[in-house]
Amino acid sequence: MTANQQRRLDQAAAKEAKAQYLADREAEIEDLNAEVQERVDALQEILAHTLRVDDRISFGSLRSRVAFEEFKLPPALASKPAPTPAVVAPLSWMKKLIPGTSSKHARAIEANRASHALAMAEHARAEAMKASATAKAMEEHAQRKTAFEAAQQRRNTEVDEFEADYRARDADAVVAYNEMVLARSEYPEEGFPQNFRLAYNEASSELVVEYELPLATVIPAETEYRYIKSRDEIESKARKPAEAKRMYQDLLASLTLRTLHELFEADQANALSLVTFTGVLDAIDPATGREARIPVISVRAPKEEFEHIRLDKVDKVICLRNLGAHVSSRPDELQAVKPIVEFNRVDKRFLEQGDALSGLESRPNLMDLTPSEFEILVSNLFGKMGLETKLTRSSRDGGVDAVAFDARPVLGGKVVIQAKRFRDTVGVSAVRDLYGTILNEGASKGILVCTSGYGADAYNFSKDKPLELIDGGGLLYLLREHAGTHARISS
Repeated sequence: MTANQQRRLDQAAAKEAKAQYLADREAEIEDLNAEVQERVDALQEILAHTLRVDDRISFGSLRSRVAFEEFKLPPALASKPAPTPAVVAPLSWMKKLIPGTSSKHARAIEANRASHALAMAEHARAEAMKASATAKAMEEHAQRKTAFEAAQQRRNTEVDEFEADYRARDADAVVAYNEMVLARSEYPEEGFPQNFRLAYNEASSELVVEYELPLATVIPAETEYRYIKSRDEIESKARKPAEAKRMYQDLLASLTLRTLHELFEADQANALSLVTFTGVLDAIDPATGREARIPVISVRAPKEEFEHIRLDKVDKVICLRNLGAHVSSRPDELQAVKPIVEFNRVDKRFLEQGDALSGLESRPNLMDLTPSEFEILVSNLFGKMGLETKLTRSSRDGGVDAVAFDARPVLGGKVVIQAKRFRDTVGVSAVRDLYGTILNEGASKGILVCTSGYGADAYNFSKDKPLELIDGGGLLYLLREHAGTHARISS
């Protein structure tokens, strides 16, 4: 091959390689743009997707109907046929004439019989061992089958009980059923936490939902990609802020309407007359710099009204506005709205509390009150001090006698209160218990109120913690200042 021929071949190869490189880059651009469009399409389909799905849960599908596998004999335990004796050919009349042949033939027959007897004995021993192992394997299989069927029966009984409780509108069953409905809802894999909390008010048939929404970063920052041949670079075109804001607001509205639709459509027991939905963002609160759950959308939807809405035709934002929703105008900037219902105030432990303050004049000695009356008194007192208080059921309070809600922004929050009508000094163990309750309840502060006093170890433990200890003297002062009641504490 001449030098010119080689040069032409090299040039052709280089040209082909360059063409292939450009084709690869263009294919890369197509893949990137297809990925962006796929993400956008998935976000725009959030509401439409659920309209193609029956959200009701079949209780039959929760029951186990799987048959336990039949017993299969392991190949090693399969029975083998008994050995057959070797055949010793009979002597011909000519061989019988040879001296010693007959006795030799007889010995061969005897040896063959003895060998067959040994083989039969070994076969019988092996078959006996297989029979024993087979019986054991069958027994173990029967035991596993019995355990499986018992567990299956327990599961199916639990499902039957769950269905009965749900159809009877038992609060716990209604919550559990609707948790399953929301957990089964299919969303894009990235950016959708699908974390939520539910509470059910039997009296009003209202389901309260607190749902964690996706952050604004779920909206693709790019609209498209281009390949700049002159610089051999892939360049992205940023999405305009106004478009990103509009898409994000549309997404949050879609998710809100979708959740309401799923819950109402799945309501086989007609347990839901109302659903109150509050969408929150788990993010850093710009007002405090601390992690917070920031409500950005809240709506209370009556089932009868919602079921007449054509979700495939509506403008989502206008639809929510028509339902009286509180919608943040800048959810992308974590601008909060006031929830229609504070989830933490929906608690089955809460009781209607009486008025212990008005009756205190007839029994001014706090030690004459019963423990329950004293708890009511303390709850009433904090109500007079401007907090919204809820008394809890003593049998299921988890260490809480009352819960107060301070509505002040930034400084406010949930406060757990314990009331101790003690004659003796309150030790550090009660303060430790209260601190544990604060952590368990997710409260911002704990208050311990007693009729006696606290030991030094109790005060030492409470230092640098969100705890406030109010002794008997402090309680009397608060009653006088905030309730106008002159009480006393005497044994």
